[in-house]
Amino acid sequence: MIQIKVLGPGCPKCKTTYSNVLEALKQTNIEANVEKVEDIEEMMKYNVLTTPVLMIDEQIKIKGRVAQVSEIVELLKK
Repeated sequence: MIQIKVLGPGCPKCKTTYSNVLEALKQTNIEANVEKVEDIEEMMKYNVLTTPVLMIDEQIKIKGRVAQVSEIVELLKK
């Protein structure tokens, strides 16, 4: 199963990215474990300074901006 993480402190951009991930999963009928990481200590483990960050299977795919639903759909299809 695909592992998806959205890293961010809970700002509006982070929440939007999280919502977009859920919408992309709904559109593609793909099942995934989706985790929202808001803990600063946990985020530091991934060495990211700009949020939000979209990670798929422990790989950073998009960081520093809101991931659009269409982009996430494309990433999930790969």
